[in-house]
Amino acid sequence: MKFTLSWLKDHLDTPASLDKICTKLTSIGLELEGVEDRGKEYAPFKVALIEQAVQHPNADRLKLLTVNTGTEKVQIVCGAPNARTGMKGIFAPIGSFIPGLKITLKKGDIRGEESHGMMLSEKEMCLSDNHEGIIEVSDDLELGTPMAKIYGLDDPVIDIAITPNRADATGVYGVARDLAAAGLGTLKALDTTPIKGTGKSTVTVSLQTDTCPLFLGRVITGVQNNPSPQWLQDRLTAIGLRPISALVDITNYLTHDLSRPLHVYDANKLQGNIHVRLAKTGEELDALNDAHYKLDESMTAICDESGVLGLGGIVGGTSTGCTEETGAVFLECAYFEPNNIAKTGRALQIESDARYRFERGIDPDFTHSGIEIATRMILDLCGGEASEVTQAGDVPTVVTIVDYLPSCAEKMLGIDLPSSRQKDILNTLGFSIDDKEKYWIITPPSWRGDIYGKSDIVEEIARIVGYDAIPSVSVTRQETDHHSAETPLFRRQRIARTTLASRGYQECVTWSFMSEAHADIFGANDNQTKKSLTIKNPISTDLVQMRPTIIGNLLEAAKRNADKGFANNSLFEVGPIFKSSKPNGQEMVASALKFGTINDRHWSSPDAHRPVDVYDIKADALATLERAGAPVKSLQISNDAPAFFHPGRSGTLRLGKDILGFFGEIHPSILDEKSIDETVVGFELFLEKIPTSKNKKTAKKLLNTSPYQPVSRDFAFILDHNIEADTLIRAAKTADKNLISAVSIFDVYAGKNIEEGKKSVALSITLQPQEKTLTDKEIETVGQKIIKAVAQKTGGVLRG
Repeated sequence: MKFTLSWLKDHLDTPASLDKICTKLTSIGLELEGVEDRGKEYAPFKVALIEQAVQHPNADRLKLLTVNTGTEKVQIVCGAPNARTGMKGIFAPIGSFIPGLKITLKKGDIRGEESHGMMLSEKEMCLSDNHEGIIEVSDDLELGTPMAKIYGLDDPVIDIAITPNRADATGVYGVARDLAAAGLGTLKALDTTPIKGTGKSTVTVSLQTDTCPLFLGRVITGVQNNPSPQWLQDRLTAIGLRPISALVDITNYLTHDLSRPLHVYDANKLQGNIHVRLAKTGEELDALNDAHYKLDESMTAICDESGVLGLGGIVGGTSTGCTEETGAVFLECAYFEPNNIAKTGRALQIESDARYRFERGIDPDFTHSGIEIATRMILDLCGGEASEVTQAGDVPTVVTIVDYLPSCAEKMLGIDLPSSRQKDILNTLGFSIDDKEKYWIITPPSWRGDIYGKSDIVEEIARIVGYDAIPSVSVTRQETDHHSAETPLFRRQRIARTTLASRGYQECVTWSFMSEAHADIFGANDNQTKKSLTIKNPISTDLVQMRPTIIGNLLEAAKRNADKGFANNSLFEVGPIFKSSKPNGQEMVASALKFGTINDRHWSSPDAHRPVDVYDIKADALATLERAGAPVKSLQISNDAPAFFHPGRSGTLRLGKDILGFFGEIHPSILDEKSIDETVVGFELFLEKIPTSKNKKTAKKLLNTSPYQPVSRDFAFILDHNIEADTLIRAAKTADKNLISAVSIFDVYAGKNIEEGKKSVALSITLQPQEKTLTDKEIETVGQKIIKAVAQKTGGVLRG
């Protein structure tokens, strides 16, 4: 929020310097974002006198000016039609930066005549859009008077960050109140004396929804909606608002000054009385922000007999907007329920100063004072006569009474603060304290609806005392904590990242969303899932659904890299995927994708350059699972991977009934749709499904090498064509788990001399003795066990 130093001092009587005020703002929780000293920016520009204005000898539309700056006389070439002898304006010397043109002024030569500066227009000084002529100032001003002083631009603009709970600090008065509580001055009282009305309001109000618990209004007739006075325009301009007219400027000013949003309706455009209700689905509004909105039944609408006039607490409509011809207004001062304001604002994507304050929860008790202050200001600046206030509803209670022990401050802050000091701070901040000797009953002020418990009270005390007053104390422990701070899931995530990075993958962080079409391809293709994963207010039309898998996002990232000339990609991401909107609908996964070829081309190893294949990604998936603690040797592989994988080049990694992951080639139809010509493989592992090891010792077992020579034997089996390779390997291993250390397939054959529907699979089996060298008889015995185990589990027979 922005405000000027003089604006703050309208409410705070303080001798403090700008630097001291800025330091104190941050220390009390109103963090300083920046200070804009416009006086420095406009320092080069000063009042100068045009002593002579004559026609340019070589140009019909230009003039030669002799300008007295107060220190020297210079010649300037000027094209302004209002430039004339004896006129005083604003002069820019050579070397000054012109903010409206964003240029640094240099000595010029225009049509053969030198120009040593520039006489400025309002547009060039960012004062307005007027550039029809140069600025003309009063003859009473002395030469050399700074322009910043004339236009009030020597008043520093302070910008502070407001946390979502501090609605009271969204007005300059609230900021001054906090500074006064911190001992930086005295808060000035507001004049809230009621304006005596001349009769009942001709417009009444009825409430038909609890989203607006209180609505005050009054009719003011005989107003003149002229431009607002210069001081008001200067303040609005300083904080980035455009002055419009006196009535509109008053409402904008009080919104920022007192955190009291208001609205004025042209009373002559109203049709009947005001009623506040929930909008009907399909109703529409042409708003004052030049946008058109379609409403639904969750939104609070301000209506008359003609329909919707505006969205309560957010934005008004054009149908009853005030213009220069407005002669009577209906002034609205209401309180709207914060959650409804926030929900409506998000749904319609409306950002307004009123919404910013109402959704944070402004002071409901100030509603009556607010309408009186606004009425007084309208009467002072626009004239007219006010009616009595019409009221609908009552002031809601938004504060929470807190039972508090003064000893809480020391327990939570670590500093001993006397009860009297705590009480003084809270009283200065507006809290009421009922001292029950053993404890206090504290009632927060009406503008602090964010106070709910003891910790909030302590926080208020701490920020006024100053966080720098809390001593720095080293945290020590009597005993060393031997337990890891990592949760099992967090550890698996860390291990998955390091494992994949060590295997040549680059980590990505992609959106948790994807387009609807993309989500359909990658699993969110049934209506119920699609509905539960659709975002109501997407940040982009391409990011409308929560991702059902990360592989789709990695594929898009790899495609973008390839399009930019980085063809071979190995990407991974560890993060959540979403199956439904239920609490258990989110899963943490490690996903990886390989794109293109393995290794770059090189004359010394032409065979090493080849397309990626399913075995590459399978090896990476198994390595990641093993490092994360999964019992890889116990896994089974089935061929029922999701539909976005190639049906014959993919697999599902299972541990009993649990699915630990999928791997395989991406389906060719998806690659065709994405115009990808390369082979793409990927996997997705479900880290939460990895069983927790029963062995509490997490250290890796020592390598136990055997002193005895291993023995390798080859076997070829005739099997049914549908027997999976993994089934055969697992069957062979069960023959003797102590001796058989490795089983691999080195040949698969189907064709001549092999019965139709059958295939020949050749295995290389390694026997590793641990206690003695194997004899031929012992090797033969193990071989017979292998043949028998394969026959029992697969129906395979030894090939003759």
